[in-house]
Formats: sequence, structure tokens, C-alpha cells
Amino acid sequence: MSILFAIVLFSVLIFVHELGHFITAKLSGVQVNEFSLFMGPAIYKKQVGETLYAIRCIPIGGYCAMEGEDEESENPRSFQRAAWWKRLIILAAGSCMNLLAGLVIFAIVFAPAQQFVTPVVAQMEENCSMAEGGLQVGDRILALDNERIYVQNDFSMLLKLKKAEAHDMTVLREGQKLVLKQVPTVMKEYANEDGTVSLRYGLSFSVEKATFGSRMAYVWNTAVDTVRIVRLSLQMLLTGQVGLQDMSGPVGIVQEISNTAAASPDALSAFLNMLYFGGFLAVNLAVMNLLPIPALDGGRIVCLLLTTAAEAIFRRKIDPKYEAYLHAGGMVLLLLLMAVVTFKDLFTIFRG
Repeated sequence: MSILFAIVLFSVLIFVHELGHFITAKLSGVQVNEFSLFMGPAIYKKQVGETLYAIRCIPIGGYCAMEGEDEESENPRSFQRAAWWKRLIILAAGSCMNLLAGLVIFAIVFAPAQQFVTPVVAQMEENCSMAEGGLQVGDRILALDNERIYVQNDFSMLLKLKKAEAHDMTVLREGQKLVLKQVPTVMKEYANEDGTVSLRYGLSFSVEKATFGSRMAYVWNTAVDTVRIVRLSLQMLLTGQVGLQDMSGPVGIVQEISNTAAASPDALSAFLNMLYFGGFLAVNLAVMNLLPIPALDGGRIVCLLLTTAAEAIFRRKIDPKYEAYLHAGGMVLLLLLMAVVTFKDLFTIFRG
């Protein structure tokens, strides 16, 4: 059931993305030849006016095919003949819809919450290393090494990513913003209530009652934090901190959602955890599609801005086929990357 939920969720996010292109194209007067969910041969299709609506058999992706999107067209309602700012809106609309979907999903996930953990220090255990660096009870931690703390979980996440024994911390103390330089963050052994010993930092955080305002703030901060996580992941990929083995495609994502559900204590928690993963994925799709890579919306936006500027300077129309070649090459490379990552995911699953 969790795998089916994951597949449906992934498909809905793709549909929402393409719906953004479709709605803005229609509102901009651009002719849409086909609006399709999934790829491959059609298992259902219906012509309504100028647009063919289809559901195809390979549950990956989808598309909104506009007249003259990648080639010259004499049709006055073709994509290439629309004003540049209309084309910009159409191209950006898919990611905007994914971001909106992420916000809606996070709002649903956090709706039942009665309280939220805040990045305000509530208690510090004896010999806590951070107390030696000047951190005090009541401090609200605003940033760690100039990386903002959006939600409390950011604190532990950034400590793990930075992998250092001391960090600069920006805190809010009695209304004043202070920068604590090189605060030691060393884990020490502390006794637990059951008599066992565990390694931890030796501090705990405050909780606040959930209100409508705090829920909406938490939803927004979670979405912004997800955007930051994408940026950090790309930085780690470019610097070699992570590699191909750490990447996941649709198969790996479905498997991860299934594992998340299986690890949940009850059905409601499983549903909310899977839904949270869906919100995280929606924001990821929004950001990734805006990267300046050929075939992605971000690559198309960059080409649009460059060609618009070049045509304004040189007073000469640039043949859209050259841009089409660029995006076609980018699509081939992206499909190859997706195939490699998918095979890696399948290998990992079958290997156990």
C-alpha cells in the first residue's frame, strides 16, 4: 500500500507541475496541442478543442506540448510568438505549482501538531561544552556558521554536516543579537534515566504551543529549509563530498517512502510521514527544475533571457531550432543519468 501511495504521490507532483505550464499557457493565449500524464504509448486520450488530453503507460513524467515550443511555427498563437514575459511565466509556472503543492502538503502534515520544538535553549546539562563557549539557557540560536536555523532540527543537521568541534553561533539573547565565536560542540557521555550512558551534546530545546500563526510559520520555514537542503546537497555533489551512490531516482524515492511508512509506529504516523516526504519532494522538484540545465525549465528560462537580449541588441531573430538542439542534448543526458541512477536503485534493493 505504501508503494502504491508513493507512486500516486510522485505522479500527482508531476501532474501539478505540468498543470502549471498548461494553465499559464492557456491564460497567455498559447495553443496547447497535448496535455499528457506519463510517457510512452497512450492508454487513454481525448481531443477537446485544440488540445489532446492523454494518459500514457509509463508512469514517469508527463508533458504539456505547446505549439511552436521547440520549432518555428507560423501559428500566431505559438509559444515562440508569445511575448517574452509570457513565455517566462509559462516556464516558471511548473516549479511555482510544485512549491505551492509543497506548502499545502506541509500545512496538512503540521495541522494536527499541538506544539513545536523551537531553537531556544531550555536546559544545559553539567559540563556541556557549548556552555564553555558562552551559550546560555534562554538563547535562541539563529545561525550556525552563517547558516540560518529555520527549524530546530537544522541545528543537529548542520552540526553533522559541518563535522567540526567548534562553530560560530549567532544567538538572540534578551532582544540582542550576539555572535559567539568558535563555540565548542563536543559530544560527551551522559547518564540516562534507565542507568545507561549515551553520547550527546548536553542541551535540550524549548517547545511552544501550536497556533494558526506558528503553524503557518513552521510550514513556510520548512519549505525554505528544504530549498536550503537542495542547495547544500548540490554543493556537496560538486565538491565531491557525495557521489552517484548517494543519488536516488524514482525507484529509490518510492522505496524510501515505503521504508519511512514501515518504520512508523501507527497508520496515521505512516500517512503523515509519507506525506511529509511528498512535501519535501515537491519543493525539491521545484528547485531542481529551475536549475540552469538544458532541457529543464531553468535552462529554458536562461536561453529565453539570453535570446531575448541578443535579439534586442542585434535586431535579428534567432532560429529556435538551435535552442531545441541544446535542450534535446540535455534531455538525452538527463535520461541517461536517470537510467544509471534507476539501475543503481534496483541493484541496491535486490542486494538488500
